[in-house]
Amino acid sequence: MTEQYKSSLHQMADCTPTDFWNDSCSIPELAYAMEYGAVGATTNPVIVGEVLKKEMGAYEGRIKELINEMSDGTEDDIAWKLNEEMAIAGAKLLEPIYDKSKGQKGRISIQTNTKYYRNSELMIAQATRFGTLAPNIQVKMPATKAGIKAYEEVTYQGVSINATVSFSVPQALAVAEAVERGLARREAEGKDTSLMHPVCTIMVGRLDDWLKEVAERDNILVDPECFDWAGVAAMKNAYRIYQERGYRTQLLAAAYRNRHQWMQLMGADMSLTIPHKWIKRFNSCDVPVQNNIDTPIEEKILEQLKRFPDFNKAYLADGMTIDEFDTFGPVSKTLLQFLKGYDELVAIIRNFMITVK
Repeated sequence: MTEQYKSSLHQMADCTPTDFWNDSCSIPELAYAMEYGAVGATTNPVIVGEVLKKEMGAYEGRIKELINEMSDGTEDDIAWKLNEEMAIAGAKLLEPIYDKSKGQKGRISIQTNTKYYRNSELMIAQATRFGTLAPNIQVKMPATKAGIKAYEEVTYQGVSINATVSFSVPQALAVAEAVERGLARREAEGKDTSLMHPVCTIMVGRLDDWLKEVAERDNILVDPECFDWAGVAAMKNAYRIYQERGYRTQLLAAAYRNRHQWMQLMGADMSLTIPHKWIKRFNSCDVPVQNNIDTPIEEKILEQLKRFPDFNKAYLADGMTIDEFDTFGPVSKTLLQFLKGYDELVAIIRNFMITVK
C-alpha cells in the first residue's frame, strides 16, 4: 500500500477491476465507505430494520409524517414507502458515480417483497415500479424458480437486477442466462441496454454457515478451516464459467464472515458488498493488493468440502436444477430470515401507528 491510499481496500478499489459496495442503506456508513472507494450500496428487509434501530433519531420524524400523510395507508404501505425513500437517498449520494461510469457503477439495490418468492408476476410488478424511483436503482429479487423467470422479463423492461438469496454456481448460471435472454429481447427491438448493469449475488458466507449446520446435524468431521472456503470456492468456479461464457451479468460477493472472502476475490471483475464492520476491519489490514481470483483452492480443502452433498450442489455447474433452488437449505434459511426481518420492520411502523395511552 502506498501513501496515496488510506488502506489496502482503498487501493484495491482504485487499482484493480474489483469494486466494493457498502452492504447497507445507512447514509453515514455509505459516506464512510465512499471515502475508501465504495461505488454502490444495497438494502434488504433485515438491513432496513437494522438501520432504523441504529439511527431511529434520523427517521422517527419522517415515520410520523408518513403516518399522517398516508391517512388510509396500512403499516405495510408505510414500511414500503420508507424503504423506497431510504433507497432514493442512497441513490442520490451515488448518482455522480453512476453518471461518470455511464451506469456501470454508483447504484443502490432495493429488494422486492420476500413474500413474493413464489410469484414471478408480483415480483415483476414491484420491480418495474422500483425501477422508476431513480436512474441508478438496481432491483433485488430472490434466485428462486419464480425469480429466474422474473429476471428475464424485468431485464427486458430495462431494469437492472440484482439476484439475491443465491448461494450456488447453478443459481448464478441460471440468473446469467435469464438476463441474457432479457437483454437479447430488448436489443432485437432496438432498445438501449448500454446503461444497464445487472449483477448476481453469491452469498458466500451463508454457504459456509449452512455447511457448518450440516456438519453438526450429520456428524461430519472435517478440518474446521475448510468451512471458511466453501463460499469462496463456489464464487471462484462461478467466476471462471462467467468469464468463459462472456455473460454480461457481473458477480457480486455478499455475506462476509472472514478475510478470504475479500482477499481471495481481489483482481476479479466483480463487486463485493461488504458490511460496515467488515469494511472497518479490512481498512485496518495492510495486505498486498494483488490478483488472487485465479489462485485455486487447495485440493485438500476441496476434498473435504466435497464430502458434503450440499457443497457439490453449490459448487458444480450442474449441481442443481432450477426446480431444486427453492428447497436448497441456504435458500430456505435465508427466505425465513428475510421474512422475519420484514415482520420486525412492519412491527416498528405499527408501534408508531398504534399507541396505548
